[in-house]
Amino acid sequence: MGRIVIVAYKPKPGKTAALKQLTKTHVPRLKQEGLVTDREPIIMETSDGTIIEVFEWLSAEAINQAHQNKAVHEMWAEYAEVCDYVSLNSLSETANMFAEFTPVD
Repeated sequence: MGRIVIVAYKPKPGKTAALKQLTKTHVPRLKQEGLVTDREPIIMETSDGTIIEVFEWLSAEAINQAHQNKAVHEMWAEYAEVCDYVSLNSLSETANMFAEFTPVD
């Protein structure tokens, strides 16, 4: 059974464009490794510039496999260059009943 996740990436100074571009390649690269479903990811931005991504892992086992996958580790290193991961509850929008975000195209 698939596992839908929501992740928030806070760009490092001057790295917003690089983060957005990397995030657009994230799911396709995971797909090449057989780790995610065909569900289209949703990528959006908060008022403070944090990028949020919603995507679906193939299974809990696929998540575990990602932690052993060289290509995924390389991609995570790319993320480490351009952002920090932050908790969803740190985003001001999550205090609203209906959190609203700007789509990233």
